[in-house]
Amino acid sequence: MKRLFYMLLLTVFTTHINAQYTPEENFDKNWLFFNDVAEGAEQLDFDDSNWRKLNLPHDWAIEGPFDKKYDCRMGALPVLGTGWYRKHFTMPVSAKDKVVRIEFEGAMYNTHVWVNGQHVGERPYGYIGFEFDISQYLKYDGSENVVAVRLTPKDYSSRWYPGAGLYRSVWLKVDEPVYIDLWGTYITTPTATEAKGVVQHETTIVNKTSADKTIQVNHEYFDTEGKSVAKTSDKVTVKAGEKMWSGTFTNILKPKLWNVYQGNLYSAITTISDGENVLDTYKTTFGIRNITFDANGFYINRKQVKFNGVNLHHDNGALGAAVYKRADERKLEIMKDMGVNAIRCSHNPPSREFLEVCNEMGILVIDESYDCWEIPKIKNGYNVMFKEWGERDLQDMILRDRSHPSVIMWSIGNEIKEQWQRDIGWKEAKRLNAICKLFDTSRPTTAGFNSFPTAYDNNMAQQVDIAGSNYKAVKYKWFKENYPDVPLYGSETSGVASSRGVYHYPVEKYQKHESLHVTSYDIVGPRWVYPPDIEFHFQKETPEILGEFIWTGFDYLGETSPYGGLDNIDNKEHWNSDYPSRSSYFGAVDLAGFPKDRFYQYQSQWTSKPMIHLMPHWNLGKEMIGETIPVYCYTNCDEAELFVNGKSMGRKVKGKDLTTRIVNFLRYEPKSFDSPYLLSWDVAYQPGSIKVIGYKDRKAIQEKEIKTAGKPAKIKLSVDRSTIDADGRDLAYVTVRIEDKNGNFCPLADNLVKFNVSGVGKIVGVDNGSQISLESFQAPQRKAFNGLALAILNSNQGEAGTIKLVAKSKGLKGAEIIVEVK
Repeated sequence: MKRLFYMLLLTVFTTHINAQYTPEENFDKNWLFFNDVAEGAEQLDFDDSNWRKLNLPHDWAIEGPFDKKYDCRMGALPVLGTGWYRKHFTMPVSAKDKVVRIEFEGAMYNTHVWVNGQHVGERPYGYIGFEFDISQYLKYDGSENVVAVRLTPKDYSSRWYPGAGLYRSVWLKVDEPVYIDLWGTYITTPTATEAKGVVQHETTIVNKTSADKTIQVNHEYFDTEGKSVAKTSDKVTVKAGEKMWSGTFTNILKPKLWNVYQGNLYSAITTISDGENVLDTYKTTFGIRNITFDANGFYINRKQVKFNGVNLHHDNGALGAAVYKRADERKLEIMKDMGVNAIRCSHNPPSREFLEVCNEMGILVIDESYDCWEIPKIKNGYNVMFKEWGERDLQDMILRDRSHPSVIMWSIGNEIKEQWQRDIGWKEAKRLNAICKLFDTSRPTTAGFNSFPTAYDNNMAQQVDIAGSNYKAVKYKWFKENYPDVPLYGSETSGVASSRGVYHYPVEKYQKHESLHVTSYDIVGPRWVYPPDIEFHFQKETPEILGEFIWTGFDYLGETSPYGGLDNIDNKEHWNSDYPSRSSYFGAVDLAGFPKDRFYQYQSQWTSKPMIHLMPHWNLGKEMIGETIPVYCYTNCDEAELFVNGKSMGRKVKGKDLTTRIVNFLRYEPKSFDSPYLLSWDVAYQPGSIKVIGYKDRKAIQEKEIKTAGKPAKIKLSVDRSTIDADGRDLAYVTVRIEDKNGNFCPLADNLVKFNVSGVGKIVGVDNGSQISLESFQAPQRKAFNGLALAILNSNQGEAGTIKLVAKSKGLKGAEIIVEVK
């Protein structure tokens, strides 16, 4: 077997026999790093003995420190400069006649790669993977080889935090001279019913020999339980020095269809041989599903699906841009709990791991290529790459991701400024749309348009299959009346800002607040945003709209509106006028993964499991006694009754008893909106408790009580999972909650909590969700923000046992928690 052959001969890697990505290929360990200019660092004999040793993935910027000299729009972190990575390794003589490739899944930004002092290639875009054939540059006599990577991200290169460094995995692959190409399989299911799935399988084979080769191609398919369910084969001749395409199809009877929240995944094992020897083996995971659309709906397996979607940027808070599959899994679990069924990847291709989780969970994905074309939004954005790399990056995104069942649309851009170029925009959109169709005809194309009505009147929106509209809910009816044949969805909606657990009185819409936080009554934000209620209303009024993607699911680093600047307006200077505001306020969930109040309003609309939520907290202070406080209830129950210190404030009916929301945004004349999407009571504040009971069919089924807490007295710890894998990549998220002596949550607590870890793991991140904290994400301590903090534990590779986390704070009773590692 090929795997056994290489396991016997190689000490630093084995080749891929069973999967496109396997642990044996991983090249993430034992890199050396230097964060500065280093003349001659590409050379084999360069002295790197004093460089820092680390494993990938690595984001150097998240290590900080925060500093006002860095752009708050990019997180006030060092996302610019020069970073060098070097790795020493040996190759055996047995690999000399093979093809050796190095693959980078993502490197931020402007990557140049050398092997043994020879420049082998470059790639400027940080969000797309790439590989180089390094066979000719290697030494196979047992002496040392060195791969050197230089990255030079620039200031004004992003409108959000991009991270910096080798933040996704690197792979070293050794193959026979005839092998399956990078992203070399493409599986579609042109027929997908409960009776039969037709699996169409296309494979690209590379021949790097000097002779034509006749190649046997065998595919075997396995169901969700690992049982073989079908086989098919093909034979092709691949000319010397060229690539050749193989195509087959087969039937899988009574398949388990992939669908929303039904991540039924099949796998295909592709083996190529020359008749005597197996040359390569490749695993592709896929789902059997059908997607269609028309001007009035989007359909999966012939049933209409409304997008309950969110936009997500790629960072994972305290971990920065560094990719951990568990971080993405947790993020998507939280989103699913809110009722989310779709993600728009804003505004770049996501990681492989992110798509794998979406496949497994049954969550839909809009895969977006880039944030701009040739006309810049900021001076060093994708505009500096588009002319040379735009087509290649779009192509490679599709080639990489087109077998993922979760991917349902290709987006060719977001708020592209060519929308306003009558003679340019539509032609470029048409060209990019054609590129998408060249590499995948099984999915529609899209883009996010923010100009009104320019993108439509300039014939640009019509060049994609489905148009996305950013912040134009009030114009949905106009769109459908004037362009009835254009399918339309809200690609960015709502966009109000808030800080978890913050409430400002009186309730009013302001531009900024001296605290640099934002009230959670969800009425504050840039001039184009509006409360979720507005989107709910106009989606209901115009049912032909395919759904929405809120801005955003999670807070993210950078883009600090309403502080620092306004997008598409303040693009020439750093957004540092309101430092230390350094991360966004838009999320329904804060940067640490703690839900804000808005999370529960979406949950009340997007889920059917009975739920109820109450706001604000009831520690408003002595100065507020007697003041009128709006108390909000988000619920999917029929009715709710509020009690203040045991006294009923009355029962209200959802949809009938309306709440007046303050609104003031573009293209909408009224300054208030009577919302049926929440219940509210105006009550005089008195310390004690507020309690709400939810009723369904006149029966009490849910309740929520908030008590006025006493002084902080103790720490309570909880963990998202009590057992994690000993793979060096798995994570456990520990929530730190500050309580009074009676166990009541202290909603204003800001105690400094210090952590001590022992056992087979470590802390890789801490956070509290505050948008203005300048504390290190990697310190062994964190102040609570409004009663909560977070510690992220990471297992040690290959070490089973336990991780013990002890949390202490001056004047508080400490706590500890144990996580098992297997």
